Amino acid sequence: MPNFTRRDFLTGTAAALACSCVTAGAAPNPDEPIIDIHQHTDYSGRTNEQLLIHQRAMGVTTTILLPAGRPMNLDSTHKGKSNGLAAEASGNEAVMAMARANPKEYLFFVNEVPDIPEAQKELEKYLKLGAKGIGEQKFNVDCDSVHMQKIAEVAQEFDVPVLMHFQHETYNKGIERFYKMLEKFPKVNFIGHAQTWWGNIDKEHVQTVLYPMGKVTPGGITDRYLTDYPNMYADMSAGSGLGAFLRDEEHTKAFFTRHQNKLLFGTDCNDTISRGPGCQGSRTIAAIRRLAPSKEIERKIFYGNSKRLFKL
Repeated sequence: MPNFTRRDFLTGTAAALACSCVTAGAAPNPDEPIIDIHQHTDYSGRTNEQLLIHQRAMGVTTTILLPAGRPMNLDSTHKGKSNGLAAEASGNEAVMAMARANPKEYLFFVNEVPDIPEAQKELEKYLKLGAKGIGEQKFNVDCDSVHMQKIAEVAQEFDVPVLMHFQHETYNKGIERFYKMLEKFPKVNFIGHAQTWWGNIDKEHVQTVLYPMGKVTPGGITDRYLTDYPNMYADMSAGSGLGAFLRDEEHTKAFFTRHQNKLLFGTDCNDTISRGPGCQGSRTIAAIRRLAPSKEIERKIFYGNSKRLFKL
């Protein structure tokens, strides 16, 4: 498979993305609620007011805010380059404040750099204050490292999921070994996200390719984890998620059917106006509505699976 770049990926899917746009101003429909499990405060400089408007315009009824860990100059944060989740996202206090100011629309997770001594204590503090999960864990550590095991121990104690950003040789490294975590912590629900997670829907995936295109051979690592482990779920957000669905739509329909109880809608969109090609979140909504094999599966993806997983 050719080693496509991010630019190749965006160019190759431009036509498909353009036809998936929705208009702004689509007020949330209480009869068909949508839970967005992946958003950030201060994402690329976006204000809280812009975030409120953006989510409402997409028709999202409940948003889960994912914080960054504290700024640290460590190998796990690429010497500070990955602070703020490499997206200028803010931390635990900010997401909790946003959720408390808008309790009917927002919930929050807790996060922390996993390889610092106070990580478990920080997670426990905010879980006691109402955090619904841990993440987005996006740090330069092995996915089955002792540090991630300590994160999983807290998740197990509080019965909350852990959302993980898998990116080859960059974040949560060694996805091929993640089965060890799934087996060691069978009571912890893990949520996979990002380039290496979605690239591995394909059995023929080349790990160095972050934005693969073309037909998919079923049976990749991601496909197997979702099939074989009850505690593995998938976060559909970001360009990596949307690109995975658009690259082979026949495969996507079968994938949606096969994993209909494991797929969680999210956006991870830093747009401010919720319309046009710049709003990846609204394009994802449109793509799911078009590709879901049935209304029942669509509703599971947009709402039912997250409601059940997060006990809402």
